[in-house]
Amino acid sequence: MEQEFKVIGYPIPRLDSREIVTGKVTFGVDVALPGMLFGKVVRSPIPHGRILSIDVSEAERLPGVVAVVTAKDVLGNRFGFALKDETVFAVDKVRYIGDAVAAVAASDEKTAEKAAGLIRVEYDELPAVFDPVEAMRGDAPLVHPAMSTYETARLLKGAWKPVSGSNIVHRAEFAKGDVEKGFKEADLIFEDIFTTSQIHHCYIEPHAVVAKADFERITVWSCTQQPFPLRSCLAGIFGLPESKVRVISTKVGGGFGGKIAPRLEPYAVALSMKSGRPVKMVMTRIEEFSASAGSAPAITTIKTGVRNDGRLVAREMILVYDGGAYAEGLPPSNRALKDSSGPYNIPHIKIISTLVYTNKLRATPLRGLGVPEAMWAVESQMDMIARKLGVDPVEFRLMNALDEGDIGPTGEVVRSVSVKSCLRKAADAIGWGASKDRPLRGRAVVAIHKSPTTYGSMSGVVVSVNEDGSIGLFVGASDIGQGSDTVLAQIAAEELGVSLNEVSITSGDTASSPFDQGTFSSRVTLYTGTAVRNAVQDVKKRLKEIASRMLEVSEDDLDVGSKCVFVAGVPEKRVSFQDIAAHCHTYEGVILGKGWAGGQGDWPGLAHRKGAKEAAPGWKYGAQAVEVEVEPETGIVRVLKLVSVHDVGRAINPLAVKGQIEGGAIMGMSFGLFEELVYDQGKILNPTFMDYKIPTAMEIPVIIPIVVEQPLPQGPFGAKGIGELSILGIAPAIANAIYDAVGVRIKDLPLKPERILAALEEKGG
Repeated sequence: MEQEFKVIGYPIPRLDSREIVTGKVTFGVDVALPGMLFGKVVRSPIPHGRILSIDVSEAERLPGVVAVVTAKDVLGNRFGFALKDETVFAVDKVRYIGDAVAAVAASDEKTAEKAAGLIRVEYDELPAVFDPVEAMRGDAPLVHPAMSTYETARLLKGAWKPVSGSNIVHRAEFAKGDVEKGFKEADLIFEDIFTTSQIHHCYIEPHAVVAKADFERITVWSCTQQPFPLRSCLAGIFGLPESKVRVISTKVGGGFGGKIAPRLEPYAVALSMKSGRPVKMVMTRIEEFSASAGSAPAITTIKTGVRNDGRLVAREMILVYDGGAYAEGLPPSNRALKDSSGPYNIPHIKIISTLVYTNKLRATPLRGLGVPEAMWAVESQMDMIARKLGVDPVEFRLMNALDEGDIGPTGEVVRSVSVKSCLRKAADAIGWGASKDRPLRGRAVVAIHKSPTTYGSMSGVVVSVNEDGSIGLFVGASDIGQGSDTVLAQIAAEELGVSLNEVSITSGDTASSPFDQGTFSSRVTLYTGTAVRNAVQDVKKRLKEIASRMLEVSEDDLDVGSKCVFVAGVPEKRVSFQDIAAHCHTYEGVILGKGWAGGQGDWPGLAHRKGAKEAAPGWKYGAQAVEVEVEPETGIVRVLKLVSVHDVGRAINPLAVKGQIEGGAIMGMSFGLFEELVYDQGKILNPTFMDYKIPTAMEIPVIIPIVVEQPLPQGPFGAKGIGELSILGIAPAIANAIYDAVGVRIKDLPLKPERILAALEEKGG
């Protein structure tokens, strides 16, 4: 019998909607403190070179300048999201155009900008490398000659696998079965190479931070996705205990992975320490594109063995990710080990994933965490194989898709598997098999999956009952625009049996909340949400304990709901939360509950599970479909209709789920058709929205979001999460639909008009 809910499962607008649309919330750029200065960064104009000298004297003489800092003003402690390969300012050499060499703080932004232009840096330019394949060669310039001396961040836990004396910062391998045996069993073998471009996160809000350092204490207001890891990082850089560092996450105007790692925070803290005053720093849009981070573009070689009856028997994938100048791209490259083979029952799998240093903008996690690049190859080739075999592409996927209880890509039994039902729903919604209205139109359907984040992914939550009986919820995860504060409050209200307006949430403040790994990789609903439910259950236990003494009955006879504790079956015998709180605050202390949840294990979420029979809970499944129209004269592709089907386990808030599905689908379409950071010798040529193409409202097609609910027992009320799944399959779906429309196959992203035209010319029309 389906459980009835009072709060979850309803399309409730975000709790902060009114404040956002009326401009009442505080974003990073809105933070203002008395005596605040404004900071600017001086960045390298060359991709690779030794720093010979830095002259700051002219900048220091400029009226209004209060502080100038370089590497000599900051402890030389290295830091890094995954590998500690970075210093606050370049010490001996710069590694990409945009590397920071100095920073200045002044009384106003214009003065700071002028002062930054007065700092003179002399370089000895070194040979640079921009292509990851060239960077792996033995004679390539080394981006990090001292790489072997670097320390790993906590998440890696000794699993870092560099190739010494090279630019290969990490190479990892995973195998299931015997792939060579599988290829021998295959009747046909397909081998293809697919590439993607580096893209940017394109959040609307730029990086913004205010830092205040005084009396060996640091307070930072930042639009971060990870307040607690940022706190740890800043404490390590400046040699302070974490108890002396406070990070407050401001309202975040989008992150998509781009606000996980430190950007401006170390510079602002260094300037505040030297000046003794608060310092604000805000990135320009050009800085965002050229000096923050982008995705980890991949070159993927995919080899698949298939029998004549259409059964997949073996798949080998070799992925080479361009990591840029620093190793933030380790998480995307590692995620490939679990997700690359696709949601299919393949007995023999081998994945090799390599991250390579180059003298370019660093790669960092971007929505999907390296999986969109892998799915681009997998789902493109799946269509190619189906057509070669003469099999319907949807039926080919259904034939090979995972079922409940199958052995998944990690060699473990998978549960809560819904990929086949998602495929059928997507095919029906796109009109698969129906005749086309017009020529030059094509359709495609793809299958997708996403593994859970298991390594280092803990969430802690505290719940309190106030004296008036209302509920305080304290979580460490930031709401970065996806509405997680609302979802977590709904979970708390449902579990405690109170209305949503009785719950107040405080999030993303390291001084008031327990540890949370952060907002990334579709983890907040699953892990932080479970921690919320556990904390509320702890509070309920405390409430029953106190009420049993007040009512003089056994705890076992009590139930909780409607802001009171009552005797089951005798609801008139009750005591309110308010009365319990008043009693406690007089006689028995406070009413607090604590809870935690999260994936357990080391990077990359495989080694710690050796010998495990059941896959880690939280695998997500879906299917996506598109209909396109190709204009052969121009090569322009128009997406007419987009279907996105996702098993979310339980839609805690259907309105938020719909927003995530639509937003991810649009990002996936943009990844497929438009986005590309264009380089010339390490310099980004399109660092503004005037030159960097993303879709406007004019290009957005009809989007049909379809929610499948196959509850996950380990999730809060069965929820799995949705944030990343919706981006994964759109690009290959568009490419497959283009082939369906005009018969040309493109293997490189983006699917820009010139590539379509070239393919049509080669085809002969």
